[in-house]
Amino acid sequence: MCLKVNELLVRKAQQGDEQGIVDVCVAAQWNTYNDLYSKEYIEGVIQKFYTVERIQKEIGETNRDWNGYFVALLNNEIVGAIGGGVDDKGISEVYVLYLDPEKRNKGIGTRLLSYLTDVQRSKYGAHEQWVSVTKDNMLGIPFYEARGFKFQHEQQSYESKPEDQAISLRYKRNI
Repeated sequence: MCLKVNELLVRKAQQGDEQGIVDVCVAAQWNTYNDLYSKEYIEGVIQKFYTVERIQKEIGETNRDWNGYFVALLNNEIVGAIGGGVDDKGISEVYVLYLDPEKRNKGIGTRLLSYLTDVQRSKYGAHEQWVSVTKDNMLGIPFYEARGFKFQHEQQSYESKPEDQAISLRYKRNI
């Protein structure tokens, strides 16, 4: 199958996109972390962050700290989602970037990251961008490094407990 990236539409998420975002994020959670985390840990992350109700709220309530979700659509189907925020010093964060596992390596993630970066720079004055990537995530690490992110340090993953053995690698780049 051939995928033409120039036919891809990237836009701010809107009401009605919730299930598509959930579907992409849940599929990507299993695809990305199945060999890195326990089944219970992955299920806990999904239950906390990737429900229709939570996504609906996060689409409706956007601000500087949470810029909202942005989605990539191919043939009117959501195939990727990204979200982030910017602090009052112009330091931005990519909180989430997931793709339909079958649509990886087609330029969709790059387009989503570029779109969010442009919003963070133009609307919120961001000059630096950070991202957390799970240690040993060989889907995410090469992606971010290829886009200019540089490793800074390791830390316990957001909202994890020490027994989860969830370590994030923190990366940053100037934008």
